[in-house]
Amino acid sequence: MMMDRNLSPDDRVIAALRRIVRAIDMHSRHLVEHFSVTGPQLVALQELARLGKVSVGVLARNVHVSHPTMTGILDRLERRGLVQRTRDTQDRRRMSVTPTAVGLTLLDDAPSPLQDHFRSEFSRLQEWEQTHMLATLQRIAAMMDAEELDAAPVLTTGAAVATPIPPALVPAASGQESAPQGTAAGQKRVGVTSDSRG
Repeated sequence: MMMDRNLSPDDRVIAALRRIVRAIDMHSRHLVEHFSVTGPQLVALQELARLGKVSVGVLARNVHVSHPTMTGILDRLERRGLVQRTRDTQDRRRMSVTPTAVGLTLLDDAPSPLQDHFRSEFSRLQEWEQTHMLATLQRIAAMMDAEELDAAPVLTTGAAVATPIPPALVPAASGQESAPQGTAAGQKRVGVTSDSRG
């Protein structure tokens, strides 16, 4: 970019970081606006489609989030009829979760999570390039006092709560649920939420 030539090296780094943040934000907003899911929700749904019926704990480990975080993600997916949770017949304390037909249909249409594209491109680099890139990013995180922040390997922003799926696509059982207070059924709800909420 022509503008970068007029910037100091530190400002060029900051501009590059800003472009990364914007790309993540644009992808996150696209998912919410067009598919009514956030990045973490999409990743969880993809893993469910791959694993089939699985416990919440196993799903949380596979997606690299805490059990409470995964519970929040599943709460939102279940409210939109994308997953179904059932109690284990042998251990009533244990919950299993499966994707619904609506959830699998959404996966057929939704784009890949942003980190999938990154991983594809990253895998094409030489090993020394991968190591150098990792060291540089870890150093940047340390310089920004972000080294100790907990983060799952999901590229998403904290923006936007997923909009409800249109009533026509929601199974009858979950379609009876009333809209949250102050929100009409089917109305877009966009606000700020933390990444951990999914």
